This record gives sequence, C-alpha cells and structure tokens, in this order.
Amino acid sequence: MARIMVVDDAAFMRAMLKTMLTEEGHEVVAEASNGLEAVQMYASAKPDLVTMDITMPELDGVGAVKEIRKNDPGAKIIMCSAMGQKAMVVEAISSGAKDFVVKPFQKDRVIESINKVLGL
Repeated sequence: MARIMVVDDAAFMRAMLKTMLTEEGHEVVAEASNGLEAVQMYASAKPDLVTMDITMPELDGVGAVKEIRKNDPGAKIIMCSAMGQKAMVVEAISSGAKDFVVKPFQKDRVIESINKVLGL
C-alpha cells in the first residue's frame, strides 16, 4: 500500500490518523507537527501521499503545500481541518491539495480520499 506522511500539530490527531492508516495496510513513514517540519521531512521521507492539517504553528498547511509542490509538483496532499469553510477549501485546493477532509475524521471518508488521490 502507500507510504504516508502525517502532518498535524496535535499529537492525538497524528496518532488517530496513523492508527486508521496502518489498519488499512498503509505505512506511516514520517510525522510532522508543523508545516516547516513537513517541508523539511518531505524530501527524505519520500511519501506517496501527505495528510496535512491547515492550522499549525511555524508554517500553516497551505504554505507547506506550496513549498512542497515547488520542489515536487506531483506531490499528492490531502488537507485536513476542523474548519470546513468554503474559502479554506478553495485556498487549499488552489494551492495544490488534491482533496480536503474535515475533522473529526470519519475513517471511511479518510480512506476514500486516500484511495481517490492515489488512484487505488
């Protein structure tokens, strides 16, 4: 299955996502607690997909998506946020995110999004 990097400033959210993903047979190859860490880790982790929170310290998710896609235009990133506002979704997608999942996570929705973005 896929090699995934989980980015969220809340440790419990990273843990929840990691559990969901590993139960589905995916491998979590890296975890970052802010956008800056995510940008720095992306090149060495070489994930197939990234789940990215929007609201984080240091560098927010939208900024991290832009930075990652500068270095890897084909990066597959799914935005995750409790703020399901239309403007945030539009900004995330226009920055290069492939999909958007709203918290609290529904496992079926997370897996559906991952499968869609990866073409599984």
